Amino acid sequence: MDKAPLALVRRARAVDRILEQTYPDAHCELDFSNPYQLLVATILSAQCTDERVNQVTPAVFAAYPDPQALAGADRAELEDLIRSTGFFRNKANSLQSMAMVVCDKYKGEIPRPMSQLTRLPGVGRKTAHVVRGNAFDQPGFTVDTHVTRLSQRLGWTQETDPVRIEYALDALFPRKDRTMVSHRLIFHGRRCCFARKPACAACPIARLCPSRGIGEQDPERAEKMIKRP
Repeated sequence: MDKAPLALVRRARAVDRILEQTYPDAHCELDFSNPYQLLVATILSAQCTDERVNQVTPAVFAAYPDPQALAGADRAELEDLIRSTGFFRNKANSLQSMAMVVCDKYKGEIPRPMSQLTRLPGVGRKTAHVVRGNAFDQPGFTVDTHVTRLSQRLGWTQETDPVRIEYALDALFPRKDRTMVSHRLIFHGRRCCFARKPACAACPIARLCPSRGIGEQDPERAEKMIKRP
C-alpha cells in the first residue's frame, strides 16, 4: 500500500477527532444480536434505510432464528416478510442462498475471513466489512454512499471505485480505527453533509474541508438543516 502524504494524514485525523467529539455515540444503526442477524440485516439494507430494516428484522429473526431455519424457509413467506425493504425477490434469493452455503460449508456459523464472507451469495466487501467490523471486531472501512461522498469532498481521495477508495482510506488511518471512522463519516453524511446540499455553515469540520463552499452558507438556514436525534 502506498503511503499517503503526511499533511493529508494529519488533516484526515484532525477531521476524525472533531467527528469523534461531534458523534460520540456513532455506531452501526442496524439492530442485531449476533453475526448471523447482522449479515441478514446488512443484505436487507441494500437500497433501503436502516430504519426500515430495523422495522422488518424482528419478524424475520423470529421466523428464521439461524441459518438452518433461513435455508429451509418457504420462499413466499420470506418474500412477504421482507417485501417493504424493496427488491424483495432478489434479497430473498440472496438470503436463502447465503444461508444454504453457510450451512453446507461452515456448519451454520458465519465465517470471519474476508475471502470466505465475500464468496457468500449477496455479500460484497461493503457487507463483509460491516459484519467483520461490528460483529467480529475486525476493523475495516465500509465504503457506502456516505463514506464515498465524504472522502471525496474532504479531498482524501479522488477515486470512485469502492475498493480503491477503501485502500486510499486505509493509508490515512490505523487499522484499529477504521470501523469507527466509517461510523462517524456515515453519521455525518446522514446528519449534515447531505448529498444534494450539505449544511456547510453549520458543519463542525468546515474549516478543514476543501468543499466547504458547495452547500448552504447561511448559518441559520444551515443549522435548521441538521438532523438531530
